[in-house]
Amino acid sequence: MTGYSDFRKVVIHRRIQATPFELFDAWSDPEGMRAWMCPGNILSVEVRMDFRVGGALVVTMRDSAGTYEHHGEFTIIERPSRLAFTWIAAGTDGLPTLVTVEFSAVSPTESELVLTHEHFPRQGPADQYRAGWDEIVGKLEQYWKSRRPA
Repeated sequence: MTGYSDFRKVVIHRRIQATPFELFDAWSDPEGMRAWMCPGNILSVEVRMDFRVGGALVVTMRDSAGTYEHHGEFTIIERPSRLAFTWIAAGTDGLPTLVTVEFSAVSPTESELVLTHEHFPRQGPADQYRAGWDEIVGKLEQYWKSRRPA
């Protein structure tokens, strides 16, 4: 995994043993996302989506301290190579940011996932989001490994 952040943008790169189709489909499965869209101390996640351009995305995360709602809408859906959605949360000061996830084949069984989260309204949230997205992508990788036949 490699990645970086500045106060306006976070970029996460990771190679995962899955095809671009498999990874893309993981991002369109709200039930599966409950298993891996849970960074830090998050205990439970609810994901609701209308998976179409212009459709809504709502991710509600809960930990022992409270509930954190993230919402937005899908802006790009290009299976299997790319999807994008706006991301609005308390951590973005209630303003829309943009998450783009790109998938490219490295070999017949391995892909590179590049997640970019950009347009943060101020300095501060990017580092927190970088850690969160890095953990989420790691959990996606573990989730996918657990689903593959031995």
